Amino acid sequence: MADDHSERMFPTRPLAGVGAVVWDGARLLLEQRGQEPARGLWAVPGGLIELGETAEDAVRREVREECGIDVTVGPLLGLFEPVQRDPDDRIRYHYVVIDFLAYYRSGTLRVGDDAADVRWVAPADLAQYEMLPATRAMIDRALAHLNGETAKR
Repeated sequence: MADDHSERMFPTRPLAGVGAVVWDGARLLLEQRGQEPARGLWAVPGGLIELGETAEDAVRREVREECGIDVTVGPLLGLFEPVQRDPDDRIRYHYVVIDFLAYYRSGTLRVGDDAADVRWVAPADLAQYEMLPATRAMIDRALAHLNGETAKR
């Protein structure tokens, strides 16, 4: 469900969201942000949790809306808490984002509602994509988890 994002800027409280590091067995899904904050940077798909929605349901919905694919939600990877202030030190954005590892299940990748671009990227090619350090850290956490899964097999 797309919205006008008006209550996201200068919020009265932190906003709860989710993110998904999506793995297709060989590549990760990156989304170029089409909205502030961080417009133009590469990130993992995600968005706000809707009232009455679980975090895992929000992951599935957001990935479908932004990227056109269905995923199976895997383990919790961590918490990302971006706070951005304006020049007057007022809080412009404040999110609490729960990031999950997710696995591609079906569908054809396409650019959806909040994204400027989406693409599958091999782990070796990640350095070519400008992203926040916290995004890269969460992706690295997911890759470490995935490498642990492979080692157990």
